[in-house]
Amino acid sequence: MQCKGGILEYGVFCLFTKNITRRTFLHLVAAGAAALGSGRAAFAKSLFPNTGALTLFNYHTNDRLSITFRRPDGSYDLDGLHAINWIMRCHHTNQETIMDVNAIEYLNLVDKKLGGGNEIHIISGYRSPAYNSLLVQNGRHVAKQSLHRVGKAIDIAIPGIPLDKVRHTAVALRLGGVGYYPGAGFVHIDSGKIRTW
Repeated sequence: MQCKGGILEYGVFCLFTKNITRRTFLHLVAAGAAALGSGRAAFAKSLFPNTGALTLFNYHTNDRLSITFRRPDGSYDLDGLHAINWIMRCHHTNQETIMDVNAIEYLNLVDKKLGGGNEIHIISGYRSPAYNSLLVQNGRHVAKQSLHRVGKAIDIAIPGIPLDKVRHTAVALRLGGVGYYPGAGFVHIDSGKIRTW
């Protein structure tokens, strides 16, 4: 599904991004989470029927978060998802978006496969269109239509775990895109098509 005209794609929904209150956000996330009964998120839950939990550190804002976002019964904790959206906000504009649950589940699976409980450093989560355009104009190697712009991509590093091992683990899961940037010190994962670079 493609969303246009000031609308943000979220799972199987397109949501208007203007004037969303916290209450509206929580209702929309509940609907989105309920609709994710099949596909990659369900696959992740079937692999790990226990809680979904992440420990995150935002490299640019120095924010830290340890959160349970999925309960043992497979239901999502909406406050947990909201906290993840905030820590993955665009550090340049301080804007947040609704991160794709599939990308969050992918990140959780990578962590679990690497032993679980790792502090994951977020190099880039959501990237506002304005910031993405600025990076393109400055000659940075970022895609004009980057999945970061729609909350479907996360650039990560995990202290104490070699970057190539993080990459290998993400690729082996075959849940989306994986980019390897050893010079910059991070691995990109996204909930888009399965591909590597």
